[in-house]
Amino acid sequence: MSVFKFLKSKLFFIQIAIAIAGLLIFIFALKYWLGVSTNHDQKIQVPDLHKLSLENVDRTLKELNLDYIVIDSASFNPEYPKKSVIEQSPEAGNFVKEKRKIYLTLNPSKYRDVTIPDLNGSTKRRAISQLRSKGLNIDTSFTYVKDIGKDVVRGLLYQKEVLNPGDQLPLNSIVELVLGDGEGN
Repeated sequence: MSVFKFLKSKLFFIQIAIAIAGLLIFIFALKYWLGVSTNHDQKIQVPDLHKLSLENVDRTLKELNLDYIVIDSASFNPEYPKKSVIEQSPEAGNFVKEKRKIYLTLNPSKYRDVTIPDLNGSTKRRAISQLRSKGLNIDTSFTYVKDIGKDVVRGLLYQKEVLNPGDQLPLNSIVELVLGDGEGN
């Protein structure tokens, strides 16, 4: 039998029909299996975890059969309790499936520490600029000591204690400048 006669024969069309039917059965079976194995109709709404401690987050997510991962601590935010959730991904209200991981960012327990630079001999203006750029606040009541240079930095104080270059202070601490009065020798 030649190829052209076979392509026109009833046997060829039966084989094509069997192949198409087999392919359709395979596709529908695969679709059904994927729907069952991936819990297609299951939805769990992600709760709002903001301002919750890690213990409360653990309890809440275990009840919903969800997991969590702490990815990092952010900058300290005084509006949130210490070591509480600041951000979460996916956001509250989104729908996920069971065993999904919720990524959490926690509030640190305090501001990060800042290293005190060596400002001895600097002008008041330069010292204030440098300290503010590091995230420190400057007390507006300056302490003056006898010195030949007017408004030249002669030291730094934090809560009435002398600061040395390299000391560590929490971010947003209030630092007092010790300045020369310009009347010394």
